[in-house]
Amino acid sequence: MTIHLPDAHGTLRPYEPRTEPLAFSPGVPFTSRTVFAAAHVVADPYADVTPDSPAAVDWDATLAFRRHLWSHGLGVAEAMDTAQRGMGLHWAGAAELIRRSAAEARAVGGRIACGVGTDQITAGTLDDIRAAYEEQLAVVEEAGAQAILMASRALAATARGPEDYLEIYGHLLRQTADPVILHWLGPMFDPALEGYWGSSDPDAATEVFLDVIAAHPGKVDGVKISLLDAGREIELRRRLPKGVRCYTGDDFHYPELIAGDERGFSHALLGVFDPLGPLAAEAVRVLDTGDTAGFRALLDPTVDLARHLFQAPTRYYKTGVVFLAWLAGHQSHFTMVGGLQSARSLPHLARAYELADRLGLFPDPRRAEDRMRNLLTLYGVDG
Repeated sequence: MTIHLPDAHGTLRPYEPRTEPLAFSPGVPFTSRTVFAAAHVVADPYADVTPDSPAAVDWDATLAFRRHLWSHGLGVAEAMDTAQRGMGLHWAGAAELIRRSAAEARAVGGRIACGVGTDQITAGTLDDIRAAYEEQLAVVEEAGAQAILMASRALAATARGPEDYLEIYGHLLRQTADPVILHWLGPMFDPALEGYWGSSDPDAATEVFLDVIAAHPGKVDGVKISLLDAGREIELRRRLPKGVRCYTGDDFHYPELIAGDERGFSHALLGVFDPLGPLAAEAVRVLDTGDTAGFRALLDPTVDLARHLFQAPTRYYKTGVVFLAWLAGHQSHFTMVGGLQSARSLPHLARAYELADRLGLFPDPRRAEDRMRNLLTLYGVDG
């Protein structure tokens, strides 16, 4: 049946939903690449909260989604930007999420890495920032998960120059129990991180970032680069010390970066692999066989959806990710912590539905269509 979807000009246009999904079976972890999907959290829709309240999380649905990702061989990057860190999920909720997800990972044999930041404070001295990082690092290590040292809004606001970044990160890396992933999140994802590493000049910031890594051999498993700049990532990737992985966080150019070239490739730690999980996993398994063309044939068509979800303001991409999880049947509602379901327009969501449906991402296309119609009705559209 035809469904009428609103476009950016307020015009309803007909769309014919597909009737059959693509079918991808669960599988074992990959051999050629290490791949994490940064996972969203599922809100409790019955909680009596306001946007400023601590997050009310539906733990059963949240953990079930992680089991879904693990079943396809993907690792889970927990309590990251995709989980609304700093945009609805505060540190107390993130700590509980880390503990619960790490326990679930042990139970099912899933790979997990968890975000370590300073979001329990909004500002402070370097000593305060160091202590905040240490508190979170202890929670992650006690949970038995790998640590991802995330960028700190407080540090971006307090640091006087590159030397403060070198001091804070050096202190943390000297005390980590196991090698960590360093995360460079660009200001397109969080404007408060403008000038991170002590400079708004990306070239100068890159040098400081590389200095941090070089000063602590053996303590850095890899780096996650979320700058939406494929050329910069490739250049940085080629300069990493031997044994340090590059995990792409580029939700615009991930197929080419993961495929790589004659001088190397990127692993992946991506928010867009939350909705793309089974398809992305199948693509990487094809790559495991050495079939780069087959990998690109599967993954390249997903880029239009990714670019749509992550369009400016990029930080609101989580709304589209949760919307697609609802349409796919991974949760029973389209509600987000902090009320962030209102952060994208109806035309934006309608386009996300269309692009995802064309890719065959919905296990039950009819259910996805019915839910899209229900949303249209809520907005006063006769779909």
